[in-house]
Amino acid sequence: MSTLTLAIVIVFVIGYACIALESVTRVNKAAIALLMLVVCWTLFMFDPGAYLTGYSGDALYEKVNDVIGMHLGSTSTTLFFLMGAMTIVEIVDQYGGFNFVRDTLKTTSKRSLLWRIAFMSFFLSAILDNMTTSIVMVMILRKLVREKADRIVYASLVIIAANSGGAFSPIGDVTTIMLWNTNLITAAGVIKELLLPSLISMVVPAFLLQFTLKGELAAETDSVAVTTTDEFTSWQRKTIFFLGVGGLMFVPVFKSLTQLPPYLGILLVLGILWTVTEIFCAHLKHPEQGDSMQKRVSNLLSRIDISTILFFLGILMAVSCLEEVGVLTALGSWLNTASGGNHYLVTGAIGILSSIVDNVPLVAGCMGMYPLAPTGDMAVDGIFWQLLAYCAGVGGSLLIIGSAAGVVVMGLEKITFGWYMRHITPVAFIGYLAGIACYWLLRTFIF
Repeated sequence: MSTLTLAIVIVFVIGYACIALESVTRVNKAAIALLMLVVCWTLFMFDPGAYLTGYSGDALYEKVNDVIGMHLGSTSTTLFFLMGAMTIVEIVDQYGGFNFVRDTLKTTSKRSLLWRIAFMSFFLSAILDNMTTSIVMVMILRKLVREKADRIVYASLVIIAANSGGAFSPIGDVTTIMLWNTNLITAAGVIKELLLPSLISMVVPAFLLQFTLKGELAAETDSVAVTTTDEFTSWQRKTIFFLGVGGLMFVPVFKSLTQLPPYLGILLVLGILWTVTEIFCAHLKHPEQGDSMQKRVSNLLSRIDISTILFFLGILMAVSCLEEVGVLTALGSWLNTASGGNHYLVTGAIGILSSIVDNVPLVAGCMGMYPLAPTGDMAVDGIFWQLLAYCAGVGGSLLIIGSAAGVVVMGLEKITFGWYMRHITPVAFIGYLAGIACYWLLRTFIF
C-alpha cells in the first residue's frame, strides 16, 4: 500500500470514528462526512496517475472529473429517491394519514398490543422506512400505554420490527434502496426470498418478549391530537394518504414496467401528490388561514432532514474514493480468504458490525469490494447481496445505536444503552440468527 493510499485510509478511519462517536463529540455526522469526502478526493489528486494509468496531462484530469461525475451520478440516484420518499411521508403525516394506525392498535390486552405493534411496525416499515415508522409508532404508544416500564418494551420491539420490515422491502431501508438502485437485487427477488427470514427475525423476539408483559393496559389517556385542520375534508385526507402510501408501493411496479431508475418513480409520485395538494389548498373556503396554507409542499420541504441527505452524500462519495484506490477490492479478497469463501459468515459478521457503526458505509463498502457477477452468489439476487440486505438491516437491532430507528426511539423514550443491551440484545440476536437459518433452509431446499 502506497503512502498516499494509506493517508486516504487514515482520513477515512478517523472520520468514521468521529461519526460513530457523534454523541460524544457533539459534532453532526453530516459535517464529518462532507469533510471526509473532500479530503479523500483531494489526497487522491496529489497523484491521480498512480490509480488511473494510461492518462497524462489534461487528459488525466478530465478522466478524474469523469470518474467523480460517474460516482456522483450513482450516488445521486439514492439521494433523490430518499428526498422524494421523505417528502411524501411528511405530506401524508401532516394531513393526518397515519391516524388509522392508532385506531387499529387499540386493545386492552398487553400481549395483544405487543403483537399488533410488531406486525404493524413490520409492514409499515416496508412501505415507509424504519425511522419514520418508529416515530409514528412511539407517538401512538405514548397515548396507549401509561406505564413507562411497559412502554419501553413495546418501543424496543418497534425497533426490531421496523428494521426487520425494512430488510425485505426494496424501499424499506436505505441499504436496500442502495442495493436496488444499483441493480444488485430486484424488488421481486428480495421480497420473495427475504420476507420469511425477516418475519422470523421479528416473530422470535416478539414471542420471547411477550412473557415480560402480563395483565391489562391502564385506561387510555387523552386522545391523540389530530394533526390536520378542519379546512380539509375527510375524503381529501384519505386521498392524500392513498396517493402517498399507494404511490410508494407503486414505485417497484413503475421500475418493472418502464425499466427506468426507481428515483424517477418516486419523483412521479411526489409530482402527483404535490399537484393534488396544491389543488386542495387553492380551493379552501378560507385560504387566508395560516395553518392550512402551511401544508403546501413548498412549505413542508423545509421540514426534510437535509443533514441526513448530506451525510449520505459525504459517506458514499468518500467510500467511492476508497474504491478507486483499490482498498475495497483488496479488503474483499482478504475477507473471502479469511472466511473460506463462506458468504453466510462474511455477511453475518457485517450485520453484527452494523449494530456498532452505520450500515450505510458498510453496505457501500461491500458494493465496492465485490463486483457483480453474471452467475453464482454475486449475481443479481445472489445469496451474497440478499444476505447483505438482510444482515445490514436486521443486524442494526442488536444495539440501540445500531440503526436510525434505534437512535430515534432512544431519544424519544430515553431508553439507556445498558438497559437495551441487557434486556433486548439477547432476544434480538436470537431472532437475527433464526432469520439467517431460515434463509439458508429456503436457499438450500426451495429456491
